[in-house]
Amino acid sequence: MKIILLGAPGAGKGTVAKLLSEYDGSVQISTGDILRAAVKEGNELGKEAKAYMDRGDLVPDSLIMKIMEARLQESDCKRGFIMDGFPRTIPQAEALKELLERLSITLDMVVNLEVPREVILDRLTTRRTCSNPSCQEIYNIKSKPPTPEGTCKKCGSPVIQRDDETEEAILNRLETYNAMTAPLIGFYEKEGLLKSFKSLDSKATVEAIKQSLSA
Repeated sequence: MKIILLGAPGAGKGTVAKLLSEYDGSVQISTGDILRAAVKEGNELGKEAKAYMDRGDLVPDSLIMKIMEARLQESDCKRGFIMDGFPRTIPQAEALKELLERLSITLDMVVNLEVPREVILDRLTTRRTCSNPSCQEIYNIKSKPPTPEGTCKKCGSPVIQRDDETEEAILNRLETYNAMTAPLIGFYEKEGLLKSFKSLDSKATVEAIKQSLSA
């Protein structure tokens, strides 16, 4: 499958992408992952990206698209890919459309995950993350709690609530999403690629996506 996943912070894009990847071997692609990989490899694009990141600046779209182009041409993408949280803006979507046309890649679908605001707030404010940078296991104090002592079940490090997962920070992130990313729904609707799914349960959502792909 070759799909893009859209959805607000906390909509479950990462979980859905992981489950879809396990289903047919399509690779999960997120901007953060490919930027970190390019920096780690130390190639020319990675060095350029690192310079922006070290200054605390946003990596420009032109550079992100070059890194994305290189990523899409790697052999594992031939089986398919799931873009998790990319594109984020209309200019990125337009640039991605041109890139896919140039690479003769056709998208199967753009999936929009619909989750009520109160569910997103509950999900994110109860999320905890392992503080060990090489682990980063994610927990939820309601549905997947860490140990009673507040430590990671995998590595034993303390779990923390990230600064961007307090209620105030989440509301700010949702405002940013609505302003910048939500217009993508209209963009892909016009392209005839968009399908929206109510996403309260990741496994049920994945089943619905699989059925839609095979229809």
